[in-house]
Amino acid sequence: MKILLNCFSESKQSPKSIFFFNSIFVFGGSVLGPLYSIFVVNITNDVFSVSASWAIFMLVATMGTAFVAKFGDKLKEKEYLLLAGYLFRAIGWFGYLFVTNLPQILIIQVILGLGEAVGTPSFDAIVVTPIDSKIRVKEYSIWKVLNNLFIALGTLAGGLVVEHYGFPILFVGMSAIALIAFVGILVQPRKLL
Repeated sequence: MKILLNCFSESKQSPKSIFFFNSIFVFGGSVLGPLYSIFVVNITNDVFSVSASWAIFMLVATMGTAFVAKFGDKLKEKEYLLLAGYLFRAIGWFGYLFVTNLPQILIIQVILGLGEAVGTPSFDAIVVTPIDSKIRVKEYSIWKVLNNLFIALGTLAGGLVVEHYGFPILFVGMSAIALIAFVGILVQPRKLL
């Protein structure tokens, strides 16, 4: 961990605030991880529903990303797309609290797919802009290490939360974490992103 922190602190160009808040967001999003299939099967009693709902998410994310590609670069403040992505996902994760059937799950997956479509490309665009071309692999490697670490920690935390407190607490926590990342990015001076 110390090596990672040293590498990160040596980087003069990296947008550290956005890495920090997006790491928080990634942690929040990963707590559901493999538990998603258990949640869906508990609602629908149907394994195919897991595949169908994930396919809907991916299709919406794919079509939405293609749409974002057409107008995203015209926006001066890419951070607003990132914020929209956080907000869509906070709403979607909170919406899981009220799900009782497959059509409702599919609606939530559409909302989450839209969040993915606007959030992920905008994060990548914000991060790539200030990266020094001489240390690009290092910068991306640092982000991937952070990303994967927070996914691993989030996945473990999610299992503990669901086992001891259930899915409702997990969904409230996920939404709260997404809103923390949203507010964190919103209040940051743009030069720090």
